[in-house]
Amino acid sequence: MQTFSCGEPMLDLTQPQALHAAADPLRPPGFALPTRLIGAAMSCAYRLMGRDRYDDFRLERVHGLPFLVLPSVFNPKLPHTGAFLCAHLDERVIVPGANVLDMGTGSGVCAVHAARHARRVVAVDINPAAVRCAAINVALNGLDQRIEVRHGDLFAPVAGERFDLIVFNPPFLRGLPRDDRDRAWRSVDVAERFADGLADHLAPGGAALVVLSSFGGAPAFLEEFRRQRLAVSVLAARRFLTERLAILSVEPSGRSAQ
Repeated sequence: MQTFSCGEPMLDLTQPQALHAAADPLRPPGFALPTRLIGAAMSCAYRLMGRDRYDDFRLERVHGLPFLVLPSVFNPKLPHTGAFLCAHLDERVIVPGANVLDMGTGSGVCAVHAARHARRVVAVDINPAAVRCAAINVALNGLDQRIEVRHGDLFAPVAGERFDLIVFNPPFLRGLPRDDRDRAWRSVDVAERFADGLADHLAPGGAALVVLSSFGGAPAFLEEFRRQRLAVSVLAARRFLTERLAILSVEPSGRSAQ
């Protein structure tokens, strides 16, 4: 089942020009010093308003739907990535009857939005608090019959299963996470293990949507996609004041010739 067509040609990342084209939407914004100063001012404002808190209970709304965020769980409203990815989970990319995997679900925000169109969604996270949080938000949005939440690391909870669409908002920073909350930001080998296992968990014609930021380790993901000979195209890109985001569609390179 083909889950989507983004309308952009697939890129062969083994070619230098293609690697450059994929990386271009993720170039850091210009004017580095003013951008850093603005970012610092925004961080200060978030602290004054209490919006920097990650170890508190918060009720957020993302594209009109409610989400309770538990302590130590990635808040989909504070960084831009969660809401940006959710905005593109519609009938253009999810056909009726699709099976979807939401990798690193966090609050469950992408799983809930995907379930509006998919037949079935499996949401996984390595953080036990995120698993509890996602389960609460699945129930809060009345989607218990369509979404199953599982605990585990990357593809381990779905061993032997294949999906029409895999959605991933990965940790961007390279390094050893300090705690469960930090796993949403930092990893030592997620890019390698995700790229290595992707093809084995995609149904025929399936693809992944991966959101990356100029803030962190986008080059590592692009390099691993190249190494695994995965085909990539840019589904959507957006520039914010302090970062650039891009949603990449990633699939086994054999499809690029179809």
